[in-house]
Parts: sequence; structure tokens; C-alpha cells
Amino acid sequence: MAQISCRKPEKALSARFVETVTEPGKHFDGQGLFLRVAKNGAKQWVQRITIRGKRCELGLGSPPAISLAVARKLALENRGKAMLGGDPLAEKRAERGNLTFAQAVEIYAAVKLKEFKSEKHRKQWVSSLDRLAMPTLGSMSVRNIEVADVLRMLEPHWRERTVTAKKLRGRVEAVLSWCTVSGHRTGDNPARWSGNLKELLPAPGKVAPVQNQPSLALGDVARWWRKLETRDGMATKALQFLALTAARSGEVRGMTWDEIAFGGDDGTGGRTLATVATSATWTVPASRMKADREHRVPLTPDAVALLQSLPRMDGSPYVFFAPRGGMLSDMSISAVMRRMQESEVRAGGAGFVDPRSKRPAVPHGLRSTFRQWAAEQGYPRDMAEIALAHFIGSDVERAYQRSDMLERRRDMMAAWGAFLCDRTDTNEKVTRLGSVR
Repeated sequence: MAQISCRKPEKALSARFVETVTEPGKHFDGQGLFLRVAKNGAKQWVQRITIRGKRCELGLGSPPAISLAVARKLALENRGKAMLGGDPLAEKRAERGNLTFAQAVEIYAAVKLKEFKSEKHRKQWVSSLDRLAMPTLGSMSVRNIEVADVLRMLEPHWRERTVTAKKLRGRVEAVLSWCTVSGHRTGDNPARWSGNLKELLPAPGKVAPVQNQPSLALGDVARWWRKLETRDGMATKALQFLALTAARSGEVRGMTWDEIAFGGDDGTGGRTLATVATSATWTVPASRMKADREHRVPLTPDAVALLQSLPRMDGSPYVFFAPRGGMLSDMSISAVMRRMQESEVRAGGAGFVDPRSKRPAVPHGLRSTFRQWAAEQGYPRDMAEIALAHFIGSDVERAYQRSDMLERRRDMMAAWGAFLCDRTDTNEKVTRLGSVR
């Protein structure tokens, strides 16, 4: 039997080279294996091999999913099969044709879900497919999935759980799109909406109009804050800070001490609450922001005092840490508001409900409460939207509007804090005229 050499080629590639190379072309590793780099930077492992007297090329996948070591192993196995009279190319084609939807999801998730910032979103992405798509599509070969199959999977959920079903359709479309590009199926994507499922299913907005997160009524704010102050625990402190800054839950829960700049020298080399609160800033990095851009939050005296009252855990970078030092869960903050609501109802009251939907207020709804307060107090629209880290205007407008109005927002957030803590006359109407230029 012929022996296959496992010796490393003299001019072999290195793992570091594979990771960093950007020069388009073919970069050979030896024994028929090479890395092809396209002009757009895409990389693919290719093996030149002779199968039954015919020279051909085999694709072995792409880094980083397929490492240099794995590519070498696959190439060695293919050479062995070919030398023994086998046909690794035919086997590869057969495997592609038999890929099931469940297998495709597993491969797709291993590569693409790394792009997600939140572990929660990664779990939700896979979980929705496991629960709702797999019973219908899981065992099917991806090359055989048609519009009727996707429709059969979606219809039981489209009217009852429209928002979930809409996300589900998009995820199935993404997986099947990957299958097409990877050569596992051909033809149109059966999960595509425009010009496809759009003609067979009612528009999501017609079936279930989008509902905003339940917010806190402005008239309930002071009472809600007083109730919140009577509670203990790190999740309670996180909820207070969230309310004071109008930030998102994930931004607060992921907050680390190195993101905070207290500043504030009182002139004697020391720092007092009064001086710190004139310049203290929390800078949330772009990697943790929904809009993928850095966001500065002015810290008011109330926010600074809250931070200064917090303990620190050795080995944990988080400001609001979980019992074991990790990041608080999203449910821990939501649970504080839920328990406050339950306590109010047990006492015979209506609790803290959204004035329109009559649903109990949730942490994210506090951002809507802040936005309504800012509008009624006459603060400029753009300044309030920047405080919420929303995109303002068109791309052209944003290109010219470079200022984040940090110091003007500091005064606004201080007034909002005073409103939360009921230190102002809530009946007083303040009108701030003018526009952002």
C-alpha cells in the first residue's frame, strides 16, 4: 500500500499568516493545498488533487471556521482516498445534497452568530429555530425545502405570535441564503418575503400592530421612585441608575468602572460630589451600543452619588455586578419592577401601568417616560433624542451635526433627576425655545 507523507512542507504557511494575509491570490502550503484570497478579502482553502486520472480542485472551507491544521488534515484524508481509488469530490457533492436544515443551522450559527454582541440574542436566535422551525424543517434536506414548507412552518404562529414569526422567517431566510451560497441548494430562497411570502401571508403590521414597551405615567413617577428607594439589592441600584440616565438595560448591566470619568478637582487636589458632578461622564463604547457608535452620558449629582455608594467586588469589572461577580441578567432588573407592581396590586392599588395600554410598566418603558417629560418641558427634540442614543435625521444631517451637546444634556438630565426624586414643582411648566443648529 502506498504511504502518504505527513511531513510539513518546507515553505508551509503559518497560522498567523492565514489570519493576517490580505494580498489577493493563491498562497500555497504544499502538497496541493493553498489558500485563495479574493480581492474583497474573502479566503478559501482549496486542494489540487488528481482523482482517477483527472486533475481537479476541491474546496475545503474558509478560515477561521476551518483552521490551517484542519485544512491540512482534510487534504491528507482526500489524498488517501484518491490514492486508494476513491472519489472525495463525489462524496463532497453527495454530502452537500443531503445537508439537513438542522445541520445547516448548526453550521451557520457556529460562524455567523459571533457577530452578535449579546449572548442573550444569540440564544434567542437559536432557540426560536429549535422551537418553531425544527419540527417542520429540521429533518428536511435543504435542497428540497420549498415555499409550501416554509409556509406550513410559519402559518401556525403568524397571527398569534406575529412579531416572533416575523423574526423566525428572517432567520430561516438567512440560513437558506447561506445554503445557496455554500452550494447546498439552488434556486430562489423560499423564505424570502418580497415577491414571495408577501403574496401569501398578511402583512405583519396588519395582523399585529407594533406595541411600544409599557411606560410609566408622568403622574406616577415620583411615587414610583419613592417605592423604588425602599428596596435593596444591586438590581434595584441598577434600575435607579437606568432611570436617572434613560439608558438601555444592556448598557447599564454591562457598565464597567473604567468607562466612568469622575473628574472634578475642587482646587485643593480633592474631589467633592459638587465638583465631580459638574464633569462626571460615562462613556459607553460602540461595541456595546445598539447604534454601533460611542455614546457619552453626563452623570448628574444623583447618578454620581449612587455610584459612590456602591461596593466593589475584587476581580469583577462591573459596576452593577451579579452575586458571583459577573454581569447582572436582564431579568433581574425587570424582576424589580414586576415585584413593585405585584406589591401595589396586593395592597389594592392599580400599580404602575402604561396610561394607554394599561399594561404594567417595564424598565425599557422608562425611556419613553423620559422622552415624554422632555417634550412637555420644552427641551429641543434633537437633544432628547441624543440622550436616548437615537439616530438624528438623515446621513447628511448627521454628518454636519457633530456635537453630542453633552453639557446641555447635563442640565437636562439634572432636571430629569430632580423630577424623578420629586424635588421640583411638577405643575410648573418650563418652556425652552430655540432649535439645535
